[in-house]
Amino acid sequence: MSLIFVYGTLKRNCRNHRHLAGQKFLGEARTVAGFRLFEVGGFPGLVIAPADREGVTGEVWSVAATSLAHLDNFEGVAEGLYARSPVPLLPPFARQNVDTYFYGRSVAGCREVGAVWRE
Repeated sequence: MSLIFVYGTLKRNCRNHRHLAGQKFLGEARTVAGFRLFEVGGFPGLVIAPADREGVTGEVWSVAATSLAHLDNFEGVAEGLYARSPVPLLPPFARQNVDTYFYGRSVAGCREVGAVWRE
């Protein structure tokens, strides 16, 4: 099992949550400061933002290997749309190895969403 931090359309009650069907919700979470969300075509993109002081809110899920491969495909990892990498979270997940999907393209000209994605 792997831990994944989701911050956008994969969250509970959002349009793509079905891709986490059968996986285990562990709790709400927030990244450490230094990350922001941008709207990148109707969905959010998480990027490193050194000037940020809030971090980004989301959820942590425990996912099976087959689900992780499905998520990588859904997020366009092979095409470079997103890259799955570790993300530092605040307690209670601070000491756990948690990955997220970082947006892999430029956010120039994209609207900054801030810390929370809402549909």
